[in-house]
Amino acid sequence: MATLASAAPPSTRSDHKFFMVMACVMAAVIVAGFGLNLAVGRSNFGLPLLYHIHAFVFFGWVALYLTQNTLVANGAMRLHKRLGWLALGWIPAMVVLGTLMTVHSLQKGAPFFFDANEFLFGNPLGLLYFATMAGTAIRMRRRTDWHRRLMYCAMASLTGPGFGRLLPMPFIIPWSWWTAAFVFPVIFPLIGVIADKRRTGRVHPAWKWGIGGLFAALLLADLIAYSPIGQSIAAQVVAGTPGAARPMHAFLPPGL
Repeated sequence: MATLASAAPPSTRSDHKFFMVMACVMAAVIVAGFGLNLAVGRSNFGLPLLYHIHAFVFFGWVALYLTQNTLVANGAMRLHKRLGWLALGWIPAMVVLGTLMTVHSLQKGAPFFFDANEFLFGNPLGLLYFATMAGTAIRMRRRTDWHRRLMYCAMASLTGPGFGRLLPMPFIIPWSWWTAAFVFPVIFPLIGVIADKRRTGRVHPAWKWGIGGLFAALLLADLIAYSPIGQSIAAQVVAGTPGAARPMHAFLPPGL
């Protein structure tokens, strides 16, 4: 395996290194965000089972993505291809669990620095974007240039919750959602654009689909969320739960 990696052309080795390093950086953002929550007491291990299943599946994806990039960097392509089939079951599980957690969080009160209706629709549509990018990457697995860039964009979209726990979200109201879900995650594909431009002199079209797709998904979520139907659905989801006591719009709690 080491022989295969060392025998690769310099440009290919540079490509492998870039995706490996960026996979580590994206994983670090997610781990740091949730780790900070634990460190300051905003989260704990005594939460309901749904939280633990959600954490296992989502952090499992992070581990899988890191492993896959490590295998490619070391030339272990056969194992990379075999392990990749896990994604076929993992991706739908992430969409379902992420949506269930969104509804559960909303009914518990949802983060106060997000509009409740935007949170309700933005999370599931962001997950559908992730599933679309990752699923398309699997379909295009024989076109490795597309495959790894689309999968990279899918992974980048998952850094939103990490950034949301690291940034001073209450002080970014009313732009908290877009800051955490788009502005910071999109930095990673933009780094990919710059890296491609420096290495090849051109921008791979996969980056355009990745960045444009994320923007479109979040814009569609807002169009639904702030429509009369969207606001009505949000109100119905929280009706009769503790989440109904908080305003629909983002707010600063007294004393903050």
